[in-house]
Amino acid sequence: MACLKLGSRPGTFRREGNDWYYTTGLKSDLIVKIGKASFHLHKFPLVSKSGLFETLISEKIKEGEQVSLLELHDFPFGIEIFELCAKFCYSFKFELNASNVIPLCCASENLKMNEEISEGNLRSQTHKFLHNSVLKSWRGSIQALQSCNNCMKAANNLHILEHCVKSVSEKCLSTQQELVNQHFSWNGIQIMRTGSMKIGVGIGPSNSGIDWWYVDVATLPLPLFVEVISQLETLGMDQEIITGSVNYYAMRSIPGLNRREFITEPSNPLLAKEEQRTLVEEIEKILPFQKGTSSCKLLFGLLKCAKLLKASNATMYNLERRIGTQLDEANLEDLLISNFSNSAKDETMYDVDCVHRILRHFLTMDKMINGGVQSKGINEDVQLLESNRGVQLAVSDINSDAVIRVSYLVDAYLAEVASDSNLKSETFSSFAAAIPEYARVTCDMLYSAIDIYLKVITVLNSDGIFFIYHVRSF
Repeated sequence: MACLKLGSRPGTFRREGNDWYYTTGLKSDLIVKIGKASFHLHKFPLVSKSGLFETLISEKIKEGEQVSLLELHDFPFGIEIFELCAKFCYSFKFELNASNVIPLCCASENLKMNEEISEGNLRSQTHKFLHNSVLKSWRGSIQALQSCNNCMKAANNLHILEHCVKSVSEKCLSTQQELVNQHFSWNGIQIMRTGSMKIGVGIGPSNSGIDWWYVDVATLPLPLFVEVISQLETLGMDQEIITGSVNYYAMRSIPGLNRREFITEPSNPLLAKEEQRTLVEEIEKILPFQKGTSSCKLLFGLLKCAKLLKASNATMYNLERRIGTQLDEANLEDLLISNFSNSAKDETMYDVDCVHRILRHFLTMDKMINGGVQSKGINEDVQLLESNRGVQLAVSDINSDAVIRVSYLVDAYLAEVASDSNLKSETFSSFAAAIPEYARVTCDMLYSAIDIYLKVITVLNSDGIFFIYHVRSF
């Protein structure tokens, strides 16, 4: 990893609890407080490098105050970064590297450590190192972005993030073997003579081609990952490659998507529920809306997470519509979405209404392509598809075979949920009747579902009579 050695004097600060002391024994004449931390320092080295300290101390002296304590309330970059800034003021030796250069860039701006105060000051040193060394390499660019958690706003205001995101994005488009080798070497992946690579199962891409960058970009914080994806779209990267990256990020960040069983707990205990909800919502937004680029299983996994985490209605609505365009690729397990509703009126084990909505989205596409009267819902689905990056549906996207596959799937689903005593007969009937007549080649599974449901309804009341009236049409 590239690094730059700064300072000329050996030295450090001694820590005692929340206090940092200059180690030479020279008595401190200024305490600088950063949150709960106190740095026992000296005015002269600070004033000689920092315009902010010069201003603060001068103002207090003009007001006739004894300057022995300064509190920096607007220094959000952390204690470790301030300690490095203090070392720079004292000319202590330390190492500038890809992991601290951006926080130090931001801190030097905050403390006004610029050329007007001292030649070769921290601001110029960090900016030169960032642009002339760190951003030249793949590893450096990624590590620099990874370090931005505590300084994202400041780095954005200084346009540093813009340069870093551009650097990473341009390198993602590159097929230069040198960059690919940097990635593999960094991640401990063995390049084979055939050009393939050895990598742990489920960890990353399967070859050293156009998707070599997925693993590293997926380590970025969500806001920066979104920025990289947006930049890649601007640069014209193929939508399928972008979708692959988003899918990989989702699978890596939401572990529940890798499990076959339905999710009953938030997937990543290391993240707060609000953060997980934001993660799911943002991933849904950046997924290209091109049919088939994301697997049906991934979309169902995102939908289950969205419901568990109580994501926005817009997120769940869009996921249901995305799934609806490719429902023929789903299996029964995908459709078994647990019901997380707290409503006393909706006590079914599975979210039947959600699957019914997905089915309606699928059938509106079938009507739009294969004929039939276009309703408001159909037009909304068409507008949604066409408004997302200009995606158009071809006649082949939904055909009669697909509808027949969905009819088998729906009947199997009805047979699975029919034993739920809380399932209303109106819901069951409307669900079963939604399938077009031409698509239901055989009714065996449907009759099995009806038989199961009738056994559950042990008392023939008005509800049971209503159900029997409707099943006569099947």
